[in-house]
Amino acid sequence: MINALVPRRNTHLANVQRRLLAAQYVRMSTDKQSYSIQNQAAAIAAYAHAHSLTIVRTYSDEGESGLKITNRAGLTSLIEDVRSGQPDFDHLLVYDVSRWGRFQDIDESAHYEFLCKQAGIKVVYCAEQFDNDGSLLSSIIKNLKRVMAAEYSRELSAKVLDGACRLSRLGFRVGGRPGYGLRRDLVDESGHSRGLLQAGERKYLQTDHVVLRPGPPDEQEVVREIFRRFAIEKWPEVKIVRQLNKDGVLTLDGRPWTTSVMHYLLQNESYIGNIVYNRKTFHLGQPQKLNPPELWIRSEGALPQIVEPALFWRARQRIRDHYNRLSSEEMLKRLRLLLRKRGKLTAQIIDESAGLPCSSDYQLRFGSIRKAYKLIGYEATLDCSYLETREACADMVVKLRGQVIDALEGANCRSILNEHGTLIVNEGIAVSFRTARYWRPKGRKPIWTVRHGARLPDGFILVIRLDETNRASLDYFLLPTGKVARRKICFSEKGCSRYRNHQFLLARQAVETVVSQASKHRTRPSGSA
Repeated sequence: MINALVPRRNTHLANVQRRLLAAQYVRMSTDKQSYSIQNQAAAIAAYAHAHSLTIVRTYSDEGESGLKITNRAGLTSLIEDVRSGQPDFDHLLVYDVSRWGRFQDIDESAHYEFLCKQAGIKVVYCAEQFDNDGSLLSSIIKNLKRVMAAEYSRELSAKVLDGACRLSRLGFRVGGRPGYGLRRDLVDESGHSRGLLQAGERKYLQTDHVVLRPGPPDEQEVVREIFRRFAIEKWPEVKIVRQLNKDGVLTLDGRPWTTSVMHYLLQNESYIGNIVYNRKTFHLGQPQKLNPPELWIRSEGALPQIVEPALFWRARQRIRDHYNRLSSEEMLKRLRLLLRKRGKLTAQIIDESAGLPCSSDYQLRFGSIRKAYKLIGYEATLDCSYLETREACADMVVKLRGQVIDALEGANCRSILNEHGTLIVNEGIAVSFRTARYWRPKGRKPIWTVRHGARLPDGFILVIRLDETNRASLDYFLLPTGKVARRKICFSEKGCSRYRNHQFLLARQAVETVVSQASKHRTRPSGSA
């Protein structure tokens, strides 16, 4: 009788309440209205209301490809919460089967659903015409849907490649930045120029196209002088680089020259009027693959020549004679000699040294610069993984910057991208873009570093904090430049608390804040990024 008076927790009621709680996962990889985040959320909310479910958590991936999980912070967070064994919901609401992803291995999306079921979470597809009840029929339909989702990506990839190759054959520029001494010209469907595109600017109308044009006369003369020195006077690439930097000539990015940039310039057929496309393949999220020359798409005479063809091919032959004859053993031998001479190796040391290929050539030959180091028994004292991930980082910055530009245009704000990659908005506020790279010193907790070079102009720096692979984003920080006076910032997870008021989980939130701040600042920036 006494025990009956002891208050006890009503576990049955708690379990009933928990079964009425749900999380939602939404993803959008394109701007198709039918799959917008808002439309998915609306359909899910309607389902939740009809079934008396309360949505307590949202996992979202905006503008992310469904080909892999790598860049999808929302899905990654969802799976981590499910695996923790303590999720605060019993239902997961998803718009349709394809929102898991368009994985080329259809078992991957099935695996993520299985993890949810294993944790006691029911997965519901709100827009599908079948019940996900584990029956034979629902299993067959789900697998068909997964195959269709994967096939959609394969077909779309093939169509995009075919379209890009067709445009390239017609002499149009299909993606990529112009080389030094060249400019991108936007033309309409009749071929009339709409004006030159600045760095970061893209065509808007589907009927418009981009062609290459020779740049300023002084840059053209620099290009011709480079080819003369290399092909006729037999200057090594590193000597030309040093001379250009000594003369104060900067690259198109406003940076000093390197042998990697020089190596690319000397092999760029655009200087003799040719457009070459499909030299590399990034097929369905797979690692970059170099295509054989017979698969290249070459459009000859697509733009006026800057360099005489005979001079260009003479330079090309010298490169082939000098580098292509080097065996892998000879390349490693020269790397060992450089290590013995300098005591350490970095990409900069390799690029600045005469008598051996540039760092990018070692990457192409051996797969990565670290693999080349390993083959000669050298362990870098500094983390050089940035060499393998910097392209992914650059893509993330370009993508985020494009989102900011689009949002500013939608808010009737005028933005100009300067030569340093900084956005100048309404001739006032400046927005610079950087990444905070992950690094874990031995025996210590992870830290993130932000390098921003020269003094930033007055305004903001939009930082993408990267995960441990340095290939995907964790979150975003919008910092006033007054808070980042030093050229290098280091902070730990605990140190993030200093910037908590400037932190955003989603790119959309950071972009919206940039637009909001842009309307408040009208002062002209000073300095350079």
